[in-house]
Amino acid sequence: MKRLLPVLGAIFLPLLCLAQIKYENISSEKLGESRQIKIQLPRNYEENTDKTYPVLLVLDGDYLFEPVAGMVDYYSYWEDIPEMIVVGVNQDGIRMEDTKYSKQDFLPVDKGAKFFEFLGMELLAHIDQKYRTGNFKIIMGHDFTSNFINYYLLKENPIFRGYINLSPDLAPGMADHIVNSLSKSETRSWYYMATSDEDIPTLKKAILAFNNQLKGIDNKNLHYKFEEFENTSHYTLVGKAIPSAIADIFSIYRPISQKDFNETLLQTSISPTQFLTEKYQSIEDLYGVRKKIRLNDFLAVYQAIEKTRNWEEFKPLYKMAFDNFPGTMLGTFFEARYEEETGNPKRAMRIYQNAYGQQKIAFIDTDFMLAKADAIKKDFGY
Repeated sequence: MKRLLPVLGAIFLPLLCLAQIKYENISSEKLGESRQIKIQLPRNYEENTDKTYPVLLVLDGDYLFEPVAGMVDYYSYWEDIPEMIVVGVNQDGIRMEDTKYSKQDFLPVDKGAKFFEFLGMELLAHIDQKYRTGNFKIIMGHDFTSNFINYYLLKENPIFRGYINLSPDLAPGMADHIVNSLSKSETRSWYYMATSDEDIPTLKKAILAFNNQLKGIDNKNLHYKFEEFENTSHYTLVGKAIPSAIADIFSIYRPISQKDFNETLLQTSISPTQFLTEKYQSIEDLYGVRKKIRLNDFLAVYQAIEKTRNWEEFKPLYKMAFDNFPGTMLGTFFEARYEEETGNPKRAMRIYQNAYGQQKIAFIDTDFMLAKADAIKKDFGY
């Protein structure tokens, strides 16, 4: 593990320099001591004063925080995931005490019980009070701490919606408890688990058996993903699992993919604009993030309409474009295409001409719009 840290640090340090990293000591009444935490705020946190952010809580923050924070900053830069507040809890030398459970009922006991309350009642309350947090929260752990994060699932109203389990060292009976909880969950939950071909044999055996149980859960509210990485150890699997887990939890958030385009938008039975509307409504409903529709997603829907010749879809699309990109030529172009393909070429010509003075966007500029108007004038002799 110690050999892995310099490599991960070299990869992610340049990214972390751009984000805001804070170090705090939290005085805990539950623990009777202070605990050090690391916090990464999004790049433009101070400027976006009205924006709230999902929270990713990382246990074993002494070695997991940097790779997690780096990947969150990288993925959010490319808009594959939302910007998040990443919180790491340092546990170097005390993780076994923090994750202690009873040998009788296998639930947190002694320092483990106090640490459980510290995270859920003190640390998250501190983060919520001090920073602009949203309701969507994820927790991550590795082996012993991975087992520990699952205790929050056993609560009646879990405070976390996503659970990232990196080679969990499960307590006796924990698998059955988790399966029972996830089977009955009435709220949308994300559960990720990873192992590797070179993982610790006893852990891997239990994880594979647990995976078979989880695969059998029939609950539409559960999104579950399992991965077994090749040529990786108990420690190096972390480097592959972190980006995969984060990307999977936020799969709905990412831009329209080529697969979405080919398998969904090009199907004539599908309304491309309805797909676009529902995608962004789901982002808000699931993650608590209100996001402006991306320009590339508008252009993907535009291309789908052109290919399927479903011209009526331009009408809702141009209204959405006016709302999301006011003052630009985007909505004007879509409106003109609607009129042009639904039997109103003269009106389309005038709309193209009216784009003069509006802001260019993507490939749509004044020359492009006037050329479209001139083509209509030439074809119809106006």
